[in-house]
Parts: sequence; C-alpha cells; structure tokens
Amino acid sequence: MLVDLGHHLQGTNVEQIVAYLLDEGKLGGFHFNARKYADDDLIVGTTNPYELFLIFHQIVDALDDGEAPVVRRTAEGIAYMIDQSHAIEPKILAMIRSVLNVQTALAKALLVNLDEVRRAQAAQDVLAAEAAVREAFECDVAPLLRASREERGLPADPLRAYLGSGYGERIKARGVGGASW
Repeated sequence: MLVDLGHHLQGTNVEQIVAYLLDEGKLGGFHFNARKYADDDLIVGTTNPYELFLIFHQIVDALDDGEAPVVRRTAEGIAYMIDQSHAIEPKILAMIRSVLNVQTALAKALLVNLDEVRRAQAAQDVLAAEAAVREAFECDVAPLLRASREERGLPADPLRAYLGSGYGERIKARGVGGASW
C-alpha cells in the first residue's frame, strides 16, 4: 500500500496507519508532501513536522525489530517519493526544503532510544515512552546534518549553495519555467 501524506482526513493518526501496515507487511511506499485545507502538495513536513518524525520513528523501529522478519523486510523495501506541486514557492527551492525536512525528521528518529521506549512500553509507562520519543524530536540535528554533508563533500547548507550557484537566475533569464523556477 502507498501512504500519501496529503490524502488523510484531518486528525488522522498516520503514524498508527504506518505501524499497522508495517506489522501486516503491507507498506509499499510513501508520497511525501503536506496538506492544509484543500492543498495536498505542500512542502514536506511544514504543517506537521512531529507527524513526519513519528512516521520515521515507526520505520526505524521496524528496521530494528529482529524478532519480526516480515516487519523488517517490509521496512527495508519501502519506496519513497516526494509528491508536491508548487504554485507560489520556487519549485527547486521547495524541493530542496522538502528533502532537508525529510533528512531532519529521519535524523531525529534515528536518535530515539528504542531500548528506553521498549522498557517503558513493557512497564506500560506511556509518559516515559513518550518522553524518550519527544527527547529525540526536540534535539537540534542541524549541526549533525551539516557535518554529515561536509564529510561526503557536499555543501553544508544546500539551500544557500543553490542560491549561490546562480542556477535559478540563469533559468529565469532563459525564460524556462517562468518565475516559479
């Protein structure tokens, strides 16, 4: 099954749907975007970054589950796609922002102390489990992501690198794609 983050009723617990589909071995992929009112193709993670983080937390937890090989195989096989369309935001800048938001959510999900969460769950201590998850969400992962990019020879700040490249201005000057590029 494909989970499109832009097509759920307001208030839907998408991360619970993700956990259920993982458990059943049925999660095939994601269309990452965000929704507000009638627009479902907004920049990923802008309207509910905690939801995006919790989705990645479910995936990371599934990848760590050595006792459920079907769940792990399902998590390993997920296809990811950014599904957005921009009428106001410059398209390339919006796409870069979406990728950065996904990287941030995943980095935070990787920081969750899964052993602590599992101990709290086993003790039926909801507040302790939530505290362990929330602690990771509240971490500032920007320095970690910058360092990771630099180690791989990539610009530490992709948005600044793109803006400094002049590419967007060259595209506009050629009249390709109009002002939205």
